[in-house]
Amino acid sequence: MLSSRMELLSWCLLLLSCLPLFSAHNDFFTSIGQMTDLLYTEKDLVTSLKDYIKAEENKLEQVKRWADKLDSLTATAILDPEGFLGHPVNAFKLMKRLNTEWGDLESLVLSDTTDGFISNLTIQRQYFPTDEDQTGAAKALLRLQDTYRLDANTISVGDLPGVKHKSHMTVEDCYELGKIAYSDVDYYHTELWMAQALKQLDEGEESTLDKVTVLDYLSYAIYQQGDIDRALVFTMRLLELDPEHQRAKGNRKYFEFQLEKQKKAEESERLVQKEQGIKGTSEKKKKPRKNITNQQVPERKKYEMLCRGEGIRMTPRRQSRLFCRYFDNKHNPSYVLSPVKQQDEWDRPYIVRYLDIISDKEMERVKQLAKPRLRRATVHDPKTGKLTTAQYRVSKSAWLTGYEDPLIEKINQRIEDLTGLEMDTAEELQVANYGVGGQYEPHFDFGRKDEPDAFKELGTGNRIATWLFYMSDVSAGGATVFPDVGAAVWPRKGTAVFWYNLFASGEGDYSTRHAACPVLVGNKWVSNKWIHERGQEWRRPCGLNETE
Repeated sequence: MLSSRMELLSWCLLLLSCLPLFSAHNDFFTSIGQMTDLLYTEKDLVTSLKDYIKAEENKLEQVKRWADKLDSLTATAILDPEGFLGHPVNAFKLMKRLNTEWGDLESLVLSDTTDGFISNLTIQRQYFPTDEDQTGAAKALLRLQDTYRLDANTISVGDLPGVKHKSHMTVEDCYELGKIAYSDVDYYHTELWMAQALKQLDEGEESTLDKVTVLDYLSYAIYQQGDIDRALVFTMRLLELDPEHQRAKGNRKYFEFQLEKQKKAEESERLVQKEQGIKGTSEKKKKPRKNITNQQVPERKKYEMLCRGEGIRMTPRRQSRLFCRYFDNKHNPSYVLSPVKQQDEWDRPYIVRYLDIISDKEMERVKQLAKPRLRRATVHDPKTGKLTTAQYRVSKSAWLTGYEDPLIEKINQRIEDLTGLEMDTAEELQVANYGVGGQYEPHFDFGRKDEPDAFKELGTGNRIATWLFYMSDVSAGGATVFPDVGAAVWPRKGTAVFWYNLFASGEGDYSTRHAACPVLVGNKWVSNKWIHERGQEWRRPCGLNETE
């Protein structure tokens, strides 16, 4: 009885240990690191598929040999049927072939060689990406297109900066992107990608799709954006290919009616203006154009500009006050003999970068510890106070504690030695891996006054500072930008950046609002430490000035 209970307990523990492995296979598109597993899955399926093809080829080769042998035999036999069958052996063999061997051939032809491949495919399918992954990856491409101002053709031919493995998009790929945009009522991107699909079809690319289908979507998307003239042009082209297309015939009449209506309205307006002696709008004096300051530019636009390396607001005079140095944090014993390299990245807010601060071996170990635990990154919902996923944060993260591995404790101590801040009240080391077009749109790390309960459950006060390790180089994109001050910090493997989120007075520094730009090309790994107020009373004394 006892042994059976122990056996049952063992099975339960085994099942529980497997649960994280299964649950980890969600939201593949949010982590390039976990997507690499899919490549090995696909490689295994290709091997299985090749085995199936080989088995089919062997079967067909046997059938072919049988057919060739009988073709030769029957060709000879029918020249003199009676003479051929007059030989008793030939008569016996004919009976044998028709009674037995043709039955064997039938069994061979009907034999199923797909068992191995199908069973492997069935097993692997439970780990396949979902519709959500495909849609997420598609929307990421659209996001990259907007952020980095890429035209559809540039993406389609794979001509992106820093790419090692060029990949060309087919007509079907472009069409799929257009359809996903269409389903999202995003007619702007629908037009871009249906137009690209049409372009590739016009250039002669072979496809299972026809131009009629693409033109149908394209003309409607253009109409929805208010350009009836162009919508009619593409509708007429569709009707040249398929004169009986019912929807296109209806659309043509509707578009022509609307254009005629617009024309009459414009003529009527011109007559009214002429009668009243009002000059046409084209003759009106142009108003002087106002200069748009940086404060008037929408945050989204500033964010995207900084991601492209535009709009960085660092004057030569301010630049001349940024320095690099060897740093030992007031003669900290760990760094007196081997100070670290520190450089100023920005002045207000003050952001510093530490160079060669984490080794390749340490970074690989951190990734190794984090990868099995990566889960879709969450954000604090200010309305509910709970953690939830959000479209503006596309990444996966894992939390690593000091007692799990000596290396994490060593890294925590390194941060404490260099910042002089207490780590006992800091949050655990968070490791993040960004997915396709991975990003984290503008946000604050600290809790604002309208979020009094942001970190209440931790009991350690607000987030006083942020330490951010860059654990990979990124071929293109992936910068950390501060839209309000026009700052951009680019990933450099083995470095870390540090800034204070709160002034010494405890007030939040709103200039630290920052974002992680979408990763255009590459795989971005970071790890960060959010340091809290409690325990810093003697390490960073309060200031009397609110913004000191």
